[in-house]
Amino acid sequence: MKMKALASALAIAALALGATGVAQAADSKFLVKVGIAGVVPKSNNGKLDTPLGVFDTDVRNSVRPSITLEYLITPNIGVEVLGAWPFRNDIKFNKGVGKIGSVDVLPPTVSVKYHFMPDSVASPFVGLGLNYTFMYRAKTAGAIAGTNLQVKNSFGLAATAGVDFNINKNWVVGVDVRWIQMRNKVNLGIDDVGYFKLGKVKVDPWVLGAAVGYRF
Repeated sequence: MKMKALASALAIAALALGATGVAQAADSKFLVKVGIAGVVPKSNNGKLDTPLGVFDTDVRNSVRPSITLEYLITPNIGVEVLGAWPFRNDIKFNKGVGKIGSVDVLPPTVSVKYHFMPDSVASPFVGLGLNYTFMYRAKTAGAIAGTNLQVKNSFGLAATAGVDFNINKNWVVGVDVRWIQMRNKVNLGIDDVGYFKLGKVKVDPWVLGAAVGYRF
């Protein structure tokens, strides 16, 4: 719940600093935000059929710094690119097996956003987009330590909603929530034997974010 507490604090700070109305700078075309994001995978991340049996998987949460860059086509419509420091997600099996590996996740996402009230102190927005998730530096642990874990990259849809609090013409603080479609094939490699297709992990995370931004 640390993410919720931080989001609430930023929102209160913005309202305290904001005036009764804040007009955007007419020549501002870009908005860059730096903050933190927490990836919260859905429950029931799918089943993997391994040489040890069939197991339910559990992908754990992760928090990292984030950055977004948005190009404002109009004061209401923008195109945003989301980036972040790679998330490190642990993968666990049920039936008492526990952690079997981890993987670095880099999910750049491009979204088209609509800002409902860009000249107001509080400006809500929604957006739709596409995500491409890079999965790399997968490592095995526990029951499958010593084998080679391979988690494939994936394409998916993305949706976002949030609110920006305009402190003045240039400075902004914002909170948002995203849903990203993230479903990745998993293979397990054994030396001198080859790779086995284990199935697909359905991560489909919610991404909770809080950030400070600047228009220019």
